[in-house]
Amino acid sequence: MDLSKSSRNSIIPSYLYSFSSQNSSPLDAPTPTATAFNGAAAAAAASSSAPRSKSFVVPSPSEPFGKIELYSPAFYAACTAGGILSCGLTHMTVTPLDLVKCNMQIDPAKYKSISSGFGVLLKEQGARGFFRGWVPTLLGYSAQGACKFGFYEFFKKYYSDIAGPEYSAKYKTLIYLAGSASAEVIADIALCPFEAVKVRVQTQPGFARGLSDGLPKFVKSEGALGLYKGIVPLWGRQIPCKFVV
Repeated sequence: MDLSKSSRNSIIPSYLYSFSSQNSSPLDAPTPTATAFNGAAAAAAASSSAPRSKSFVVPSPSEPFGKIELYSPAFYAACTAGGILSCGLTHMTVTPLDLVKCNMQIDPAKYKSISSGFGVLLKEQGARGFFRGWVPTLLGYSAQGACKFGFYEFFKKYYSDIAGPEYSAKYKTLIYLAGSASAEVIADIALCPFEAVKVRVQTQPGFARGLSDGLPKFVKSEGALGLYKGIVPLWGRQIPCKFVV
């Protein structure tokens, strides 16, 4: 048997249905009993859902140095500091692995694998030899990270402003890729001199102890422009990598 609207109103809670006031009639008005029932049902539903909603609330992280405005000088400074810490420290930490990799590329007959490469280095240079070239690695990749993170945010905003709101939203991925590539070009220019000295120190025992004596010796033998001989291969390696990252 079909139920009238007033019968349905007394059964179904009020928050599950809605009728237009223009088409309502005195017969459609809820009875006091229905109003009390609907109010009790709504209160019960609210009380039952309240604990569940509170259980999923995650407090926002605190900002000990105050709120940083987006694209402000403090914002770019924070990005630069983050790039220095993330890139410089991580690359310095994996210096032993990078050392073996470079020697495997220079002398594959002697350094046949990663495990044997570590054995050769340990036998010839000792445990301290695993971190040969850590100073240019730390400084070089700190400079790269500073430029990469800082200029990426700069170029991302710069290209978005040129494109305008409509096209920046439509071609957001392309704009971000262009910003990443532009930042990486500058970042690798900062990295390349340190990378050149690092590789020479790591692959030519006796060339220099580190950056302080390796850099002037490198410039004296190959000139200042010699520090950038590997810039094109470096761009070819790093720019596509940043597209993925």
